[in-house]
Amino acid sequence: MSGGSAPSQAPPRPHEKQAAAPAARLRTVALASLLGTTVEWYDFFLYATAAGLVFDKLFFPVANGTVGTMLSFATFAVGFVARPVGGLLFGHIGDRIGRKRTLAFTMGLMGVSTSLIGLLPTYQQVGVLAPALLLVLRVAQGVALGGEWAGAVLLAVEYGPEGRKGRFGSYPQIGLALGLALGTGVFALLNNVLSDAAFLGYGWRVAFLISLVLVGVGLAVRLKIDETPAFRAVRRLQELPRSAPLVEVVREKAARRHVVLGMLARWGEGAAFNTWGVFAITYATGTLALDRTAVLLAVTAAALVMAVLIPVSGAAVDRLGARRVYLVGMGAFAVSVFPAFWLFGTGGPWAFAVALLVTLGLVHASFYGAQGTLFAALFATPVRYTGMSFVYQMSGIFASGITPLIMTALLALGSGTPWYACGYLALTGLVSMWATHRLRESELHIPTGRALAAG
Repeated sequence: MSGGSAPSQAPPRPHEKQAAAPAARLRTVALASLLGTTVEWYDFFLYATAAGLVFDKLFFPVANGTVGTMLSFATFAVGFVARPVGGLLFGHIGDRIGRKRTLAFTMGLMGVSTSLIGLLPTYQQVGVLAPALLLVLRVAQGVALGGEWAGAVLLAVEYGPEGRKGRFGSYPQIGLALGLALGTGVFALLNNVLSDAAFLGYGWRVAFLISLVLVGVGLAVRLKIDETPAFRAVRRLQELPRSAPLVEVVREKAARRHVVLGMLARWGEGAAFNTWGVFAITYATGTLALDRTAVLLAVTAAALVMAVLIPVSGAAVDRLGARRVYLVGMGAFAVSVFPAFWLFGTGGPWAFAVALLVTLGLVHASFYGAQGTLFAALFATPVRYTGMSFVYQMSGIFASGITPLIMTALLALGSGTPWYACGYLALTGLVSMWATHRLRESELHIPTGRALAAG
């Protein structure tokens, strides 16, 4: 309204200037939450891709290939063990001093850790020091991401206008899909243009060093925003937690109940993503012997479809409620597991791609777009950062971090057939459906007047 330069355009009235500023601020908030989670997830899942394709050869060179892969995935899982530490640390800080400064620090820590991984010497060069350093930096990644997710979601939801909180809550969720697409896309490009020797020698390092550029862009946008209105209101009314926020969370019976149900509701989502986005890469290139570039491109394409459809899920939340959308999406995941692995088993790259487009691109987007908004309603504003972080990151240990290990073990138990693994995935989906159903609408905390979990 005020940005036109044509001579015939009348100057904006004062009330028009006031209306334009919030709209511009909302766009900046949406961009900041999206860019932040995109960078963080790019860094975190870049490690996941490298764990399945590179690290077993460069940092865990053992005679048994399965053992090397499991050791590589074990360091992947360590990042999830470290995430609750970051969640509690940065959740405490975020509930005490605010969302904005906390999020700037988590992004910087993630960028530095990821870039240093790209500079590490290999096992052949320095022996056991190489995997030890890799482990330390993976822990730093986990701590950083532990404080990122809840803060980014709160940045969006607590700023979101009435009637659009579901859509705003879905914006940081898009970062998961874009981060995965960037990570696998960069690896696919490097793998395609470089020889195997060059890729293992230095090509994979380029993907990690790119993180510095992405972090710089993300910080530039994130530092432009103000503290969220909900936190400013808590600070103005002097309603900050009197004791440690975690103590406040566990003190209230309803909050304790939400911690347990939230972690169980998270189980299916974590198992789903780390199957389709992490384990499937190793399964396809190893067990199914599919071309590595084709597999990475299939994952990238599915992640891009997911990124497009997550806002659709967010819009559905504003119409139907986060609880109902999440419940239905989780049911779709439980039903889709067996057909997806049957399609994988046909052995062709196109069948693999179609299965991923449905499971990761469509089904996962249907419930992941609702997750942030639903989880934001589990806790009151003064302890929301800590409560969300605790639920999401603690559940990440069993829901996400050990999923590739469990899937690898169940695949071996089934002598290469995936049906034990499929049964495990379907079980996680059913448990998450039950937990979501058990959430009581009357006990959910709404950042503003509109019910987030109706239905």
